[in-house]
Amino acid sequence: MAFQVVYSRRAKSDLANLERYISDAGSPANAKSYVRAIVAKCDGLADAPYQGTQRDDLLPGLRTTGFRRRVTIAFRIAQQTVLIAGIFYGGRSLENDFKHLPSIR
Repeated sequence: MAFQVVYSRRAKSDLANLERYISDAGSPANAKSYVRAIVAKCDGLADAPYQGTQRDDLLPGLRTTGFRRRVTIAFRIAQQTVLIAGIFYGGRSLENDFKHLPSIR
């Protein structure tokens, strides 16, 4: 049985900010395509949710997985739901940024 993928407000904001950043730096079409690919990766967690690395040091039950060497996707699994907690791009520190994700605690 596939899981349901749900995006936190933070994850939605991260995706919008990333698309805006890439669009401003280059091509809006490339930005939209890149963000769609990230969403496809996240949505794919519905079929294989237990991939990635456990990060219980940050929050019990937290997992992370990478995307194209530039993005870290932070998520949790609860019952039949995969909650996408945040999308971290480039050199952002997951450890520092994670302190600001109260909606998943």
